[in-house]
Amino acid sequence: MAEKLGSVAAWRAVLLAQNRAVRAIERDLEAARMISLNWYDVLLELNSAPGRRLRMQELGVKAVLSRTRVSRIVTELESDGYVQRVPDPDDGRSTLATITRAGRAALRQAAPAYLAGIEEHFTRHLTSAQQRTITVGLQRVIDAHDAQTDPRR
Repeated sequence: MAEKLGSVAAWRAVLLAQNRAVRAIERDLEAARMISLNWYDVLLELNSAPGRRLRMQELGVKAVLSRTRVSRIVTELESDGYVQRVPDPDDGRSTLATITRAGRAALRQAAPAYLAGIEEHFTRHLTSAQQRTITVGLQRVIDAHDAQTDPRR
């Protein structure tokens, strides 16, 4: 029973820490008049992808947001000129989201505030050893689920 309580406590701590840190970083980005954290997340994934583009299904898997939310965010980014949707030349049924030059500029502009927010609202509260433990432990969970992830869901 104590082990179950420990696992629930660990799960709760992950959820609460993520929620608190994300909300604080969102406030910092808003105060600095930068793109939202949701936009940053999508642009970051596109910028780091091969050819700086991803199928919408792949973006839905990689981004932290839900697939329907990713689609809405991409629509917003597209209307602001930060992303462009293009047909996938390898699969006529798929669409690629591509980061534009303006999107890369917005990402670069927001990066210092985003990184400062991570330091302020997350990293500074943990020792280097705690950061490594969290990284290794949570990466195991991520890897286990990535092996089972169907990009169509």
